[in-house]
Amino acid sequence: MKALYALPLAVAPLAIAATTAPLVAQESADDTALEAALAAPARDDDRARDTYRHPAETLAFFQVKPDQTVVEYAPGGGWYTRLLAPYISASGRYIAVNGDTDGRTFSDRAREARSKSWPERFPDIVAEWTGIDAEKVLAFESDEAPEDIVGTVDRVLIFRSIHGLLNGNRADAELRALRTLLKDDGMVGVVQHRAKADAPYDVSSGTRGYVKQNYVVKLFELNGFELVDSSEINANPNDPADWEGGVWTLPPILRYGDEDRERYLAIGESDRMTLLFRKAK
Repeated sequence: MKALYALPLAVAPLAIAATTAPLVAQESADDTALEAALAAPARDDDRARDTYRHPAETLAFFQVKPDQTVVEYAPGGGWYTRLLAPYISASGRYIAVNGDTDGRTFSDRAREARSKSWPERFPDIVAEWTGIDAEKVLAFESDEAPEDIVGTVDRVLIFRSIHGLLNGNRADAELRALRTLLKDDGMVGVVQHRAKADAPYDVSSGTRGYVKQNYVVKLFELNGFELVDSSEINANPNDPADWEGGVWTLPPILRYGDEDRERYLAIGESDRMTLLFRKAK
């Protein structure tokens, strides 16, 4: 009888091992893919910023996996694009989304034409940056999402762009448009320059690049999201976050050139909140 009772106990660890082994192998493969993307030659000029932006830790916190469909909102100069596009496009789908240009004003026709042609131009730009096939990159404005993309996105990532949306009075419309792209269990990762909790309005309204964390949380809640978690991965307690010249006083912009340059370099990049939201039911 003892032998009969002992048999399931002996088998159980093998069953557990058989169940967990593929998961461990997959996690190892994901880590290897990210390490390769981080070390790629396309990032040679970007890598110096890793010490401030913690890309591996940030993407892990956002639960980004290489087989997902991932949207990068407002890619800008492409610092995260040169990491994300190669990392995701091999087994997942990388999508770049810019804000709706309709109704915006432009200083001249050339700027307007350049902005409106971005969806057509950006895949080739990514290909030039990274060497991946331009056909693997989909780009569109937030109000022009293809029907087959709506409701299919695993992650939307918004890096240091919330202040721009607030300054342009576009935050609500853009967040609601992005929400429609997500799966029911989809999530949004946000990194944003952070104002102090007691900062006055002129410092924390977004015009200087800084926004209060509780305001960002409330903004997302009002637009159909709920906070999952927050992290101090990208915090910098040395940043007073009240610069008259805004966040651009600090690196990498260094707004004032050589004036107090060493002081700003010693501080480093801005203090940043790192937030993860899910699509609310």
